[in-house]
Amino acid sequence: MKPLADMALDVLQTADGRAKTALSHKYAAEWRAAREGGDLPEIGTANPPMHPARPDKPELLSPRDVPHRKPGSELGRIALLHAVAHIELNAVDLHWDIIARFSHISLPAGFYDDWVSAADDESKHFNLLCDCLEELGSHYGALPAHAGMWRAAEDTAEDFMGRLAVVPMVLEARGLDVTPGMIKVFKNAKLDSAVSALETIYAEEVSHVAYGSKWFNFMCGRENSDPKEVFHALVRRYFHGKLKPPFNEEKRADAGLPPDFYWPLTEDL
Repeated sequence: MKPLADMALDVLQTADGRAKTALSHKYAAEWRAAREGGDLPEIGTANPPMHPARPDKPELLSPRDVPHRKPGSELGRIALLHAVAHIELNAVDLHWDIIARFSHISLPAGFYDDWVSAADDESKHFNLLCDCLEELGSHYGALPAHAGMWRAAEDTAEDFMGRLAVVPMVLEARGLDVTPGMIKVFKNAKLDSAVSALETIYAEEVSHVAYGSKWFNFMCGRENSDPKEVFHALVRRYFHGKLKPPFNEEKRADAGLPPDFYWPLTEDL
């Protein structure tokens, strides 16, 4: 079995979305089987690329140049599914990237268990959304996508705590806020496959935010620092703009994010 960092690098260097997620599933299964057998595979070290491999399509545009379509139309619903599929593909890479990029940091085995599990989930989410797109006569890559998705990874490439703060505890937490509204859109359109896919994503993203919160707090404990103060400082350093309510306070609490972590970040400094 390869070292885990090498597995992560393989996923990051695979361009096609379906192939990337198939490899992600394969490596997650290998890791899980080894751990269930009582082994801790070698973590190893890696030097991941700043940008993961990507397919030729979708065309990546500046956020302001991505066309906005109202979700009340079929084209609008396809655009929404496409945008979420793009987010999920980025999430696959983000979860493997944190393993490869910060493999030099000494962490408990449970950290890798959590991040491999999350990468496996994100791979499933991408494929569920691709299936929904194909059911509607489209496919991933048919529309342009947001080029800014990887910015958080670039900004935090040398800051493990910054990565934990911004990716799971801000960006993935935002998914908990907006997904119920998306589910309602597809329920109104009676698109059961999309509803089922989004409900799966909604349920499983809580654990991903929780992983971020858990390991952020673990690292703060290791450094004997105040998690809330450190979180506020890192988000203000790396996240571009204020956090925007409304917040899904119930699901955020389930994930270990209390209101005094995020409400102060809605205000100007």
